[in-house]
Amino acid sequence: MCGFIGIYGPDGVDVAPELYEGLLAVQHRGQDAAGIITFTDAFHLRKDEGMVIEVFTEKHMQRLRGNLGLGHVRYPTIGASGGENAQPFHHTYPLGVAMAHNGNVTNVAELMKDFVDRKRTRLNSTCDVEIILWVFQDVLASRLRANGALSPDDIFAAVEAVHKKVKGAYSVVATIADLGMVAFRDPYGIKPIIFGKREDELGVSFACASESVVLDVNGYEQTHDIGPGEAIFVDENRDVHQRKLSQEEHCPCIFEWVYFARPDSFLDDVSVYKTRRRFGEALAAQWKDSGAPWPDVVIPIPDSSRDAALAMAHALGVPYREGLVKNRYIGRTFIMPDQQSRTKSVRRKLNPIPLEFEGKNVLLVDDSIVRGNTSKRIVETARASGANRVYFAATSPPLVAPCPYGIDMASKREFIAEGKEIVEIATELGVDHLVYLDREAMNEAARAGNKALKTFCNACFTGEYPTGDITVERLRSLEDERASQRDNIPT
Repeated sequence: MCGFIGIYGPDGVDVAPELYEGLLAVQHRGQDAAGIITFTDAFHLRKDEGMVIEVFTEKHMQRLRGNLGLGHVRYPTIGASGGENAQPFHHTYPLGVAMAHNGNVTNVAELMKDFVDRKRTRLNSTCDVEIILWVFQDVLASRLRANGALSPDDIFAAVEAVHKKVKGAYSVVATIADLGMVAFRDPYGIKPIIFGKREDELGVSFACASESVVLDVNGYEQTHDIGPGEAIFVDENRDVHQRKLSQEEHCPCIFEWVYFARPDSFLDDVSVYKTRRRFGEALAAQWKDSGAPWPDVVIPIPDSSRDAALAMAHALGVPYREGLVKNRYIGRTFIMPDQQSRTKSVRRKLNPIPLEFEGKNVLLVDDSIVRGNTSKRIVETARASGANRVYFAATSPPLVAPCPYGIDMASKREFIAEGKEIVEIATELGVDHLVYLDREAMNEAARAGNKALKTFCNACFTGEYPTGDITVERLRSLEDERASQRDNIPT
């Protein structure tokens, strides 16, 4: 998962400050690196490792001139951590194109080999967006040579080539020098992307982003979720061209609503906040129906489980309490690139309020249980703070299968639930009772916000991959790639 924003603003207006604000709004989606690229008569680029506030100084912002630009925050899945893999990427020949994305290309190794063998092309990084950029620009260059100019049909032909050649899950935004901005989504619509328009005293602006909150904070009101296999091109006259190029069954990633997205975002017209509240209500019903022991208090594991925990407490008629205080200067441990970083950060991240635990039967609520390291540590903290009994509820089912689409779950060996019954997982976590949200109840909680969404990508819960190209060999390759990245991370 990553976060991005693209803006095509009015003539004479520098969009870099707005790109910066947008990146701050999606900092939660990536903490490894950040970048902004803008265009005047040339590209102006600043990207590096680190958080947004660390990468950009006033000096950098003054240099990022132009009314056409992209911003990106990176969470590494394909390609190692480091500045050379930071996005956006850009080419200046045979035409100027800059690009950023969210997602994961699953056939990246085959495409890289093809470019080397067929074109003797060498990439500057191991980041998969560079592959998308090459495929996209390769078609544009050939059509430019044939026609002497580029039309919307040419832009859409390039997107269509990406859909045919590039497998996996991806939402993409690109700027084309002197032509405009294009945004598109993979044929299954696994990764979110929202397009918007704003009119003010400066003129008309267009933007797209990986979450609606990015558009909200910048004042965009007319928004549209780009559909699966759909592309939008805004040309130099600010005319908007929209086309459905290919489409499979729409399968948006359910983990966006479970964990990744901000609660104030809408994805595919579904409120993240309301969905999480519905998760909590469904969990409460399961808790009652299963005859689970009754808690004295419900405590969320901050932040993404708060809304669900509050709804669950209300449905159970049990007090809701904030018993764990989060250090907001520690990043999201789930998306840190190696286990050592995650373990150290958990120890610094959450501090208990013992008064909320002492002598009580405590129900802890979290969005998911992946490796179990964070959960175990928090359970130990609850007991050390005087809890009588510790129960645990997760707003998603057990995770059992690797995600090849851009979430850092690259190995079955990492899942605490792999090969275990619920009671065995509870024992390993050290909890007195454990409940996972039923998978269909989870899906229905999201579907309730938009009945047009028939299916969701549940691959990490089922091992059934919607794109149909995920083999054992491909999963093993992704596991090896991810393991090598972690082995090379300095400690």
